[in-house]
Amino acid sequence: MTPAPFYAEVADGPEGGAAHWLTTSDGLRIRAGHWTGGTKGTILLFPGRTEYIEKYGRAATEFLSRGYSVLAVDWRGQGIADRMLNDRAAGHVHHFPDYQNDVAAVLAHARALGLPEPYHLIGHSMGGCIGLRALYEGLPVKSAMFSAPMWGIIIAPALRPFAWMSSWTARRVGQGHRFAPGTEPVTYVMSTPFDDNTLTTDRDMFDYMKAQLTAHPDLALGGPSLHWLNEALMEMRRLAARPSPATPAITFLGTNERIVEPSRVHDRMAVYPNGKLVVLDGAEHEVMMEAPALRTRVFNETAAWFDAHS
Repeated sequence: MTPAPFYAEVADGPEGGAAHWLTTSDGLRIRAGHWTGGTKGTILLFPGRTEYIEKYGRAATEFLSRGYSVLAVDWRGQGIADRMLNDRAAGHVHHFPDYQNDVAAVLAHARALGLPEPYHLIGHSMGGCIGLRALYEGLPVKSAMFSAPMWGIIIAPALRPFAWMSSWTARRVGQGHRFAPGTEPVTYVMSTPFDDNTLTTDRDMFDYMKAQLTAHPDLALGGPSLHWLNEALMEMRRLAARPSPATPAITFLGTNERIVEPSRVHDRMAVYPNGKLVVLDGAEHEVMMEAPALRTRVFNETAAWFDAHS
């Protein structure tokens, strides 16, 4: 195992956190980080778009206190994993199912580290899209938690045909690397004031995210490319056409969700056998980084769900 940089001073996680470089089956270098000590099992934590391992340091503290070790990943194209374009600010993936190569590398790493089983999945936002695909592909977890999963993206109805057309056209005329309309190279928390942000109502958590990127700007990622947008739209449509997997899953969604499409989450969970939807009053997108009472509820109910399905 090759050690990778790990920014413990900004992660604010449990002692002993560490990271390693992993090589995927298609030859990319990604980064995985872990916090050990939980003996009930291990959480495979799939972050959202723009995210990175250190963002989940405080969440790891919460889960470790409830008996679970945590393994998180920098997906291809973000964090300090290999970026997919010369412009490091652009979020990009060649094909959305390529993320499953990252999943396979993370699973192999968990086993190589000897992390305690059983495994459970947490998929936040884009990680919820990748995680749902991974369940269909046979990811060996006993249960899952989805946090504001990206099973749909909020796009104004009048603009949805334009999003499909422009993203499809751009990639076919060699312009798929350009930023999707309405996005920019600067990462969201560095360009947006706390007031009325779409991530959290908790000022301390917002400042926590901002401080991480201020100290380590190499972790930052701006808006998605048009190619990424087209790939994401196609992947979400493919997943929506499939019945829910058998893996028991609890899903959290805030009433003030403004990034992923809430109706897609409600539709999926309404027909999910062994599924439960928890709607959090007043919560924004980052339910694990919300106000203290909200995030404590998320951690408690998630751990209880994992306990019940171990």
